Amino acid sequence: MSALLNVEDLHVNVAEGKILKGLTLAINPGEVHAIMGPNGSGKSTLANLLAGRPGYQVQSGSVTFAGINLLELEPEERAHAGLFLAFQYPVEIPGVSNMEFLKASVDHTAAANDQEPLSTVDFMRRTKQVAADLDLDPEFLKRGVNEGFSGGEKKRNEILQMLLLAPKLAVLDETDSGLDIDALQTVAKGVNSFRSADNGVLMITHYQRLLDYIVPDVIHVLADGQIIRSGGAELALELEEKGYGWLTDQPA
Repeated sequence: MSALLNVEDLHVNVAEGKILKGLTLAINPGEVHAIMGPNGSGKSTLANLLAGRPGYQVQSGSVTFAGINLLELEPEERAHAGLFLAFQYPVEIPGVSNMEFLKASVDHTAAANDQEPLSTVDFMRRTKQVAADLDLDPEFLKRGVNEGFSGGEKKRNEILQMLLLAPKLAVLDETDSGLDIDALQTVAKGVNSFRSADNGVLMITHYQRLLDYIVPDVIHVLADGQIIRSGGAELALELEEKGYGWLTDQPA
């Protein structure tokens, strides 16, 4: 089986210096991977680099996504190829309604892949159904993107976008942060409904509690720019009990 995402010996600098220092990671179709680690270890750097955010300089290494050199693509090309990033801090876009934003995103992705877009009626029906499943009031679809949304509503809105765009790989950058237990369960329900044999999920999280609801196939511990340990769901329980200190001086 060819990996959906293959990161090989990736070294990345940002303004404050070298952040990723030889990161290697492979995600196959149908797999959910979780990355945990202390603050400053490079988790969000990896997410932003994958999405194509400016300001991240790749010094060496490679990233292949669905057989394509991801690093050669512009951010919108990465999205059209099937890469989705749920932001840690979703931004507000006043003046652009949620429904308009979602329809434009889905239509542009369909056009980039030579697919027929959904009719407006079918799209609205689908969007309202998914919003209801995520406990989002349909009235939110008429408001500016994330404008006046609570933290939990913004995170559920990210999952709404993911479900409508149906990417090949969803990267969730601390989507669980700031969520109460009800919102966490709703977000987890959305992610679990997205899981299939044809796509993948990369979750970045600090907290084991998310992994009670979205059980990953593999958990990685990222520290000082490298993955130092990988394991199954039981690894998160060890981290919850012991923290990260017991791993930082051990080889992966």
